[in-house]
Amino acid sequence: MIVHQFVEQFQLAHHTAISMLAAPTPNPPSGGGGLDPDPVAPPGLAALGTTFIAWAKWTLRICGVIGLIICGIMMTIGRRQRSAFAADGAAGIPWVLGGLTLGAIAAIIVPSVTL
Repeated sequence: MIVHQFVEQFQLAHHTAISMLAAPTPNPPSGGGGLDPDPVAPPGLAALGTTFIAWAKWTLRICGVIGLIICGIMMTIGRRQRSAFAADGAAGIPWVLGGLTLGAIAAIIVPSVTL
């Protein structure tokens, strides 16, 4: 009986959460009295902007791979009698992964910020 009530409450909460997440969010009112246009690339620069972002993403991937390799090398070298060096290598892993994660979700974060 208690389990059945728990399952019903869980299903209700799950349904409510899904419907709230799936519901379209209303557009916030513009503070400029209708003078808040969407961003538009200057004529002829849209392709250049896309190319620049592609280059930055490629550089991020290369630097992420190199960063993780360097952390692994530091941990391997510091294994014997250089524990501080190994600890520095291990401490670098979250920074590399954090940078890769931030770069991966940048295209989601930036457009969601309203100025």
